[in-house]
Amino acid sequence: MGSGALRALGVLLGGLGTAGTVTATAMPQWRVSAFIESNLIVLEDSWEGLWQHCSRQPDLRLLCQPYASVAAMAPALRAARALMCAGTGLAMLGLMAAIVTGVRSTRIIGNTRTQACSTAAAGLLFLLAAIVTLIPLCWVASSIVSDFYNPWLNAVQKRELGQALFVGWGAALCLLAAGAVFCCLWSCAGQPRSSIPHRPARSDTGSSYSKSQYV
Repeated sequence: MGSGALRALGVLLGGLGTAGTVTATAMPQWRVSAFIESNLIVLEDSWEGLWQHCSRQPDLRLLCQPYASVAAMAPALRAARALMCAGTGLAMLGLMAAIVTGVRSTRIIGNTRTQACSTAAAGLLFLLAAIVTLIPLCWVASSIVSDFYNPWLNAVQKRELGQALFVGWGAALCLLAAGAVFCCLWSCAGQPRSSIPHRPARSDTGSSYSKSQYV
């Protein structure tokens, strides 16, 4: 696969990862109502996200409200909000750098050194975005699992993994793949191309003697 195709694949993966990160940050299904033995613990279906919480009672529509204050959120969700915003920003910057590497119409962008710097920046930004995104996702998932199996916790307060966590994990994998692609392109571009050495042509003038020099 050529460098152009790899760069296009990296941009595609980075775009999918960025879109998935934005979607997971905006989704309210981070913590959802738990089911135990096929019975709903509470009478209403509740969702908890980074920006709002939603509830839906039987035969009623879904009602979503923003949090009254940051203190009303779970500690893991408070940290996840800041980290997901940082991961989204890094992913967007990486996507911009990845698009710059594919632009070859202007002379400035067409410079080899500038293109190599843009490729390295895109790879590092995508990798950082994936790491920053994975931290809150795994943190929230760990807190949900630990609370679910905590015998001292009230059953009404127990939650399950929401769809936003799975969307975020998929987006983080795309960002990791995009970062690996651009780092591979940068490392391959830094290797000098092998050139065949040119051997000087031998001159036969020194070894040729005229017949008059022999006795």
